[in-house]
Amino acid sequence: MPIKSKIRSLIDNTDTKSGKAFALLIQSLIIVSLVSFSIDTLPNLSSTTKELLYAIEVITVAIFTFEYLIRFIVAKKKLKFVFSFYGLVDLAAILPFYISTGLDLRAVRVFRLLRLVRILKLLKYNQAINRFHRAIVIAKEELILFGFISSVMLYLSAVGIYFFENAAQPEQFKSVFHSLWWALTTLTTVGYGDMYPITAGGKLFTFFVLVVGLGIVAVPTGLVASALSQVREQDAT
Repeated sequence: MPIKSKIRSLIDNTDTKSGKAFALLIQSLIIVSLVSFSIDTLPNLSSTTKELLYAIEVITVAIFTFEYLIRFIVAKKKLKFVFSFYGLVDLAAILPFYISTGLDLRAVRVFRLLRLVRILKLLKYNQAINRFHRAIVIAKEELILFGFISSVMLYLSAVGIYFFENAAQPEQFKSVFHSLWWALTTLTTVGYGDMYPITAGGKLFTFFVLVVGLGIVAVPTGLVASALSQVREQDAT
């Protein structure tokens, strides 16, 4: 067997002991990296702790870089690998370390843990994912239409609250674009409270936006749930 095929089998085939060991090693390093990243966000860390965390980052990035290069070299279609989901995630997780962009994308590495599903061979979960995908396909047109209507409602909500509150709160509701944040948090019923109406008209308008927002949250859930029921019925027959 050619050397490239052997390496490809090692990094991609988790049916063998060596392949599974390699995959679990990478998964463990990802978890170590995520834990060290989380610790690094704590305030008032000692210089010793910071040096230790940096050393862990250097080691893990070096291993991840080596793994990325190996995957690139043995890939049959190199461009396809580079622009694949995992290829982009792998690159985004290591590239900021080498260039001073000010971005810290170490948390992106959590997406690499999705490979664990393949490693563990969770057939039941694969079936569930397949059913969910089929449900999304069934409800695709309705979801697209719903997304369009939601975008229109988002814009109209921003325009409405701007006209009601701009005169009373010119700093908060400076423009329609500034009002989009309020519209988003209100329509999704999150309501952070950093922007809120103080005029009677604005409060009344907010009431109607909240009522519409309840529907916006419920509709896609109902669509997907209905489609999932349809998929289950198809599997049962």
